[in-house]
Amino acid sequence: MKWRKIEDCSSITNLLANYFAEDDSFSLKEAEDVALNIFHKKVKLPSIRARIYEGISNGKFEKLSRGLYKVITEDGSRCLLVEGDGRDLSRIQSNSIDAIITDHPYDLKKQLKGGNRDFASYSLFQYEQSDFDEKFRVLKEGGFLVEFIPEESEVNFEYLYKIKQFALKSGFKYYSKVPWIKGKFVANTGRKSKNTEDMIFFTKGEPRKLKLDTKKNLATLLSHGINAKGKPSEEIKNILIANNLEISYMKGCSGMLPTEFNFQPESKKDKVMEAAKPIELLETLLDYISLPGELILDQFGGSGNIAVACMNKKRNCIVIEQDDEMYNKMRNNILSHVYTF
Repeated sequence: MKWRKIEDCSSITNLLANYFAEDDSFSLKEAEDVALNIFHKKVKLPSIRARIYEGISNGKFEKLSRGLYKVITEDGSRCLLVEGDGRDLSRIQSNSIDAIITDHPYDLKKQLKGGNRDFASYSLFQYEQSDFDEKFRVLKEGGFLVEFIPEESEVNFEYLYKIKQFALKSGFKYYSKVPWIKGKFVANTGRKSKNTEDMIFFTKGEPRKLKLDTKKNLATLLSHGINAKGKPSEEIKNILIANNLEISYMKGCSGMLPTEFNFQPESKKDKVMEAAKPIELLETLLDYISLPGELILDQFGGSGNIAVACMNKKRNCIVIEQDDEMYNKMRNNILSHVYTF
């Protein structure tokens, strides 16, 4: 799989920089083929050459020899969009993912019928043990797995129990469960009104150290003659950085998880797909379980909002979506959020 940096591909220069970002080099002929046959740009060959030379002048490309060029990569978050089966992680290296955040299209037809999740054109399924074995394999030691699951009901409670058992058998440790309160939204279906989904947190082995150890950090500063007692943990951290001193962390999320995450879902007219999670919710979640520059996996991309959240928070991501139509909607959604055309 190749990284594809999501950026404004309406420009030929950016399109080529995006497509060949991870290649050692590319030829003029390859550039022409990508522009004309892959992205179907209605441009003439001299225009493609002109855009390459424009890229050389503004620092995007380097000319290696006649007709051979290289992309000069820039720092920043990258997103790999994969059109394929999110349950097949065979192409992802073991211990390479820093966190997994996903919401699988679960096959519980009685619950979905008449509800607010419209999966009529989606491939529904129920998790099996092998799904969690693969999640465990690709996740780094101490990394977090966050699964969005429906609120418990008479229809799904046995399946939700199975999910937890699959995770534990694979080697995951249970960390916590926090509900997502959907603001003012209420679904009046089933035996009771509902306005929540659950976010269940697991870790691969003991949780990684993301929580600032304020007590140790204060002691470190004091040992160097700096009294920061009473200051917030983040400010203490910044003082340590400014003085080139070691920062101490404890096991767990970057902070104590809240009693609930309360974020209003996107309006129906703005949603790319019915089960889309608010970008603000995903950004908050990323802050708790990961750091800038790390790699996040979403196996069932849907709207692609996780990619938008990752790029806003300077995380890298792999987002997989099986449905061809949804994949194209997802890509367009990501571009529309990250760039203004």
